[in-house]
Amino acid sequence: MNGGRDPSPPTSALTATIPTGWRARLDPRRGFARVGDSAVPILQIVVAATGAYVFAVYVLGHPAPLLAATVTVSSLGLVRDARPRRVLETVVGMLVGILVAELLLLVAGSGWWQLALALALTLGVARFLSAQPGFAIAAAIQSLIVMVIPAGAPWIRLVDGVVGGVAALLVTALIPRNPRAAEVRDGGALFDAVDSTAGTLSQALRRGDRLRAARGLEKARALQSLVDAWRESLDSGLAIARISPFLRRQRFDLERHERIRQAMDLATRNLRVVARRVVYLCDDGQARPVAAEVLGELLRACDLIRGSLTDISLEPIAQETLRAVAARLDPATLLPGAGFGDQNLIAAMRPLAVDLLVATGMESAEARACVPRI
Repeated sequence: MNGGRDPSPPTSALTATIPTGWRARLDPRRGFARVGDSAVPILQIVVAATGAYVFAVYVLGHPAPLLAATVTVSSLGLVRDARPRRVLETVVGMLVGILVAELLLLVAGSGWWQLALALALTLGVARFLSAQPGFAIAAAIQSLIVMVIPAGAPWIRLVDGVVGGVAALLVTALIPRNPRAAEVRDGGALFDAVDSTAGTLSQALRRGDRLRAARGLEKARALQSLVDAWRESLDSGLAIARISPFLRRQRFDLERHERIRQAMDLATRNLRVVARRVVYLCDDGQARPVAAEVLGELLRACDLIRGSLTDISLEPIAQETLRAVAARLDPATLLPGAGFGDQNLIAAMRPLAVDLLVATGMESAEARACVPRI
């Protein structure tokens, strides 16, 4: 008798089944998730392309304004970086390609060698104007369209390109993508990875496990890509919020999150230093519960900082928690009589604590003063 309890053992993240094979590849949930994430970009593209086409046909009287639509689709896209500056750069690149091709058509006409010359000139001019490869490719594609598809009058396609570019910039401001959703998700991914890294290092210290410590170091080295992804989404969100009348209220939170991101960038660098020293110390296989506990306390405070992304009231709680931990980071007091390596590990946690205090909104000088002098 089992008292009515479920006889099957509980599962965890380590023991749960992972779908594989053709069913995993054909899982429609991933597709629906991608569609949901791209709902606003899709709406932007549809509205901008349709609006540019309608304006070119019914206002300007152009019979087939192909470039009015293609410029909007190419400049907006479904990429993460939706900054108005990036959209404008793409539009300018495409207009450069259209302009070069139109000039060549007037001077030399159309043909296979004119096509080759137009591509060469467009790519050369675009590379001179911008270091971004995408700028040159966008220009070359539009140049090809102009050279291959005939038009009734000169410069009509350049006007269509301008109409498409203006439409793309307008929808960027009037139908903005939600910058906070993306950046909070990217910030959460970074904090999840920091939690996993610090947790692995803490367990290695408790057990004197060098293999686990090495795994923690691997995780710490992988954090920079997550920091960069968060920076990209925050830069995009801040740029959109500056021009969109509908997102001005979000600028405070975005700027606060950027301050947290900058501090976490430094914190992840210092966490890598801590990880390297943990690997070195765990060579002897000795448990170090005091250092593990200190790292665990820093980890718990980091969880509060993560919560403050959506609840600013957690910032002062995280700050006071970290202040209490920082005040104990005197290696000689915390580990009296310990060897240089052990005390050096505690010393390496001091800059980490300072960075986390700065993430809570404390000034750098005040954060450094929270750590006892050694």
